[in-house]
Amino acid sequence: MKVFIVSDMEGVSGIVKWQQVTGGHAMYEEGRRLYTGEINAAVRGAKAAGATEIVVMDCHGAGEGWTFNSLIPEELDPDCEYVVQNEWTEYIEYLEGGVDAALFVGMHAMAGTRDGVLAHTVSGSSWWRLRFNGVEVGETGINAALCGSWDCPVVLVTGDEAACREGRRLLGDGLTTAAVKKGLGRFSARQLPAAKARELIEDAARRSLADLSAVRPYEPGSPCEVLVDFNTSDHIEKYRFRPGVEITGSRQIASRAGDWWTAWRQFFF
Repeated sequence: MKVFIVSDMEGVSGIVKWQQVTGGHAMYEEGRRLYTGEINAAVRGAKAAGATEIVVMDCHGAGEGWTFNSLIPEELDPDCEYVVQNEWTEYIEYLEGGVDAALFVGMHAMAGTRDGVLAHTVSGSSWWRLRFNGVEVGETGINAALCGSWDCPVVLVTGDEAACREGRRLLGDGLTTAAVKKGLGRFSARQLPAAKARELIEDAARRSLADLSAVRPYEPGSPCEVLVDFNTSDHIEKYRFRPGVEITGSRQIASRAGDWWTAWRQFFF
């Protein structure tokens, strides 16, 4: 069984401040240790479920050389391999070869979620709203659509309660979730201690892989329209001459194509 672990930092228990997820900040090293610990828990759970190949892809933009490179290599479980990609959603080789299931670890809720710890979508400074064929999504939706483009189901989402709720709403009640904290606001949470959070994630990962048919691969629909609303009007200017991309408002663009992957690549890369 081949398993893809797609991860982010903001949904990790113990993390509630931007300083913990920003490369180079004094608190970032604490965040990296907490993050790597939860990844290892998911790896252990996947192994217990019978996974024979596990690849981890860090999707956290920590800034500078730490972007998509926040895991601590010497502390990672030796039974996984990990990817450092240069651009988000760039690495698809593993998916192209066929992957049985994806586990999403450390997820955060979409921008504007009141109880979402460090909630944002792609960029907290520029993106306001994202929709796939009219369905509002966050980063869980982006990663799920990427996996679904190669028929890979997402069977687990871990993070705060808001991220887990968002995952179930998008992917269905068959999704296994592990909420390691409850948001009290954007920068505060009631949380599980690291050891308990890792125990919960390991068990959830093991259980989620017991029935790979519980969640269908996510497919936003074909043809597909990706609609992005930005916080300010200046962010749309770079898309003025992109084929397949239309400026549809003073702060909005639409990318349209026959499938999600093409629509996404037209403007995001």
